[in-house]
Amino acid sequence: DVQISLEPIEKIMTPDEIVLNPIYFNFDKSNITAQAAFELDKLIQIMNKYPDLVINATSHTDSRGTDSYNQRLSQRRAKSTQQYVISKGIDASRISAEGKGESEPKVDCGANCSDEQHQQNRRSEFKIVSGAPQQQ
Repeated sequence: DVQISLEPIEKIMTPDEIVLNPIYFNFDKSNITAQAAFELDKLIQIMNKYPDLVINATSHTDSRGTDSYNQRLSQRRAKSTQQYVISKGIDASRISAEGKGESEPKVDCGANCSDEQHQQNRRSEFKIVSGAPQQQ
């Protein structure tokens, strides 16, 4: 009796978010890189598997640059993430996009962040708004 597990999907899906590997953007850029596309394709796979799933994609920046600049940059990144998902056939009503700028750092290191901490703060997150499958 061989059990084939959908381990990759279950491993990246919690009750309230879908945890992908970090989706990094190049400095000052908002275009989806090949590596980001690879991660987003996992999200699309999950959204195809669970057709009721509604996601809110948020993009965050590090604290370098002005607040208003970072807010605009994160908004562009969230939008390009959303547009990529829609371009792969996911209905637009199922994914919203929000730029958070530097307002919600993962590592609150203020003005003394290391490069690694800056990188952790430059991220996208995928919260499940509704339609999460019931966990067995």
